[in-house]
Amino acid sequence: MAIETTVRPGPRGQSIIARDDKIMSGSMTPRYPFVMERGQGAHVWDVDGNEYIDFAAGIAVNSTGHSHPEVLKAIIEQAQKFVHIAGTDYYYEVQIQLAERLASLAPFSEGARVFLTNSGAEAVEGAIKVARWYTDRPHIIAFYGAFHGRTLGALSLTASKVVQRDGFFPLIPGVHHIPYNNPYRCMHGREEAACREHCICANYLEDVVFKRTVPGDAVAAIILEPIQGEGGYLVPDPRFVQELREICDKYQILLISDEVQAGMGRSGKWWAIEHAGVEPDIICSAKGIASGMPLGAIIARQHVMSWPPGAHGTTFGGNPVSCAAALVTIDLIEKGYMQNAAEQGAYIMDALEEMRTHHPTLRHGRIAGKGLMIGAELVLDEKHTPAKELRNRVERLGIDNGLLILGAGESTLRFCPPLMIERATVQEGLERFERSLTQAEKEAGLL
Repeated sequence: MAIETTVRPGPRGQSIIARDDKIMSGSMTPRYPFVMERGQGAHVWDVDGNEYIDFAAGIAVNSTGHSHPEVLKAIIEQAQKFVHIAGTDYYYEVQIQLAERLASLAPFSEGARVFLTNSGAEAVEGAIKVARWYTDRPHIIAFYGAFHGRTLGALSLTASKVVQRDGFFPLIPGVHHIPYNNPYRCMHGREEAACREHCICANYLEDVVFKRTVPGDAVAAIILEPIQGEGGYLVPDPRFVQELREICDKYQILLISDEVQAGMGRSGKWWAIEHAGVEPDIICSAKGIASGMPLGAIIARQHVMSWPPGAHGTTFGGNPVSCAAALVTIDLIEKGYMQNAAEQGAYIMDALEEMRTHHPTLRHGRIAGKGLMIGAELVLDEKHTPAKELRNRVERLGIDNGLLILGAGESTLRFCPPLMIERATVQEGLERFERSLTQAEKEAGLL
């Protein structure tokens, strides 16, 4: 085993990063100088032997932690049987078993049908097609701050950062963006207290968009993240989601819940939209669904997913090895990891609130989340001036201090560790985070 180095990345890591710079697409260049060798649970090690606590989980993907023995066993057993046969041509039971399980978890008052994909972006692309096919309508409503993927259709719905869209226009037509509920930074320019008392984002649809841009009866779907991910880990007021449901019912619009990051137990419930007490019409799932194996799913009300054979397909979607991993993942989430997410998430929230008292960038920042999907927005003052550079510095200092933590939005840090993380590891990770934050604030002359 390599010996832990004082410099991160160490010499082996630096060499691999240099090779990456020469050969990989520039769009794929990682921001974080960490080169992984192995992982176990919520701990990972780089190629130079340095240990880290993983508060990122592969962007909320490794829900059961790294190298979970039950997941590995399922992967090996299925791989020994067969690795691939196109599910568009032939049948295999493990795919059907997973679809049955996902349908049983769907928060619908009726039956569901399932289409399995390789990724979250593919699930979103398919959901758009389902909605347009079922309603025979061309328009989609999405939200500012949203991230739905980088393929052309999903990118058309995405409005998180302009760099993600710039250079790829024209995108698909018929997509209209509106503000997302965020009293901390109300896009309508209203005071935070007034926004919390009565959000007007849903009303904006009927009062402005449906009157001036597109009629409500021409809209196929409204797609939202029940907790915005890339946009900054924004948790909306339940009333906002409920009002969207009411508008959908009024105009016979489908409500798509993009649960790619927030779903599969991460929020403390199977689906984050359940916190609002709302039933969607379509769910998009991926990321944590199969403990790191590539898999996504479209789960729709049975009568909605009624398209004919050949309307949509996939060669690799619903891969049998991924399906086997997903079935075990769901079992583990159900048997305790979802409850653990709720408990450890509450502990992290309390710890961050306590840190407000002695960290100036947290004092006036937004701290919000559900389960193990928590965002802490760093700001410089009462005016909520984003501390973007300081946030970036905390990410880098986290590497030096043995912590993997990711940014989101303009100046938010996200806490999304594996759902199985133990309290002692949470505590140690928070200590490493606070050490990194203290260093960054001292460097900036704030402490």
